[in-house]
Amino acid sequence: QVRLVESGGGLVQAGGSLRLSCSISGPTSSTYAMGWFRQVPGKEREFVGFIRWRGGDTDYADSVKGRFTISRDADKDAMYLQLGSLKPEDTAVYYCAASEAYSAGNFVYTKSYGYTYWGQGTQVTVSS
Repeated sequence: QVRLVESGGGLVQAGGSLRLSCSISGPTSSTYAMGWFRQVPGKEREFVGFIRWRGGDTDYADSVKGRFTISRDADKDAMYLQLGSLKPEDTAVYYCAASEAYSAGNFVYTKSYGYTYWGQGTQVTVSS
């Protein structure tokens, strides 16, 4: 059983930056990708980006491309989301997730159903 715990959320001014962490415990031998999603009340969970656990390739939602960066430290079983040039519309609960589905393409990793395990989320609030 894989367990994910996010940390690093908080309140930041527009234009600022923040780094979220996702610590992973449990077996990761079947993990093919790790993703970040976000959600605001009343809306569906939104894809932010993902990283292939073995190769390190990344992909991002257009809304965050060029501002957010995902990285991982496989030795420490950790994934990170560096948020930059933050906007008030980035305010959300951010979730990390682990996928045990292999896919050569990226599509499945941009969808919530592509992930098996989820963290509890961490709140990011961007003030204007």
